[in-house]
Amino acid sequence: MKHFFVSVAGIVFFSSMLQAFLPWYIIAVVAFGVGYLVRQSLGSAFLAGFVAIFLLWVSYAFVLSHANNDLLARKVATLLPLHGNVYLLLLITGIVGGLVSGFAALTGRLASKL
Repeated sequence: MKHFFVSVAGIVFFSSMLQAFLPWYIIAVVAFGVGYLVRQSLGSAFLAGFVAIFLLWVSYAFVLSHANNDLLARKVATLLPLHGNVYLLLLITGIVGGLVSGFAALTGRLASKL
């Protein structure tokens, strides 16, 4: 359980720092590195990567969206078949980022077993 929280904290910390300067897909590199370095089960590695970026992206998107009264998010949710549901858009955003990070952490863990 300790390794899970270390993984989540490491991914959140380094991803939030590096995303300010680098493209969004730096989360995959960070999750791969943490998955490679922290010894844990395969399921735990995937879950740590998923949870870390899911929480980071949903919270960050929530803060940015509410800063402008959900104006842009509502327009994007209307363009997509979400019927203007901003919270569903935030959920989908978190799931996409979580899947990328989760699979990257899983790949890092598998690479460390080689």
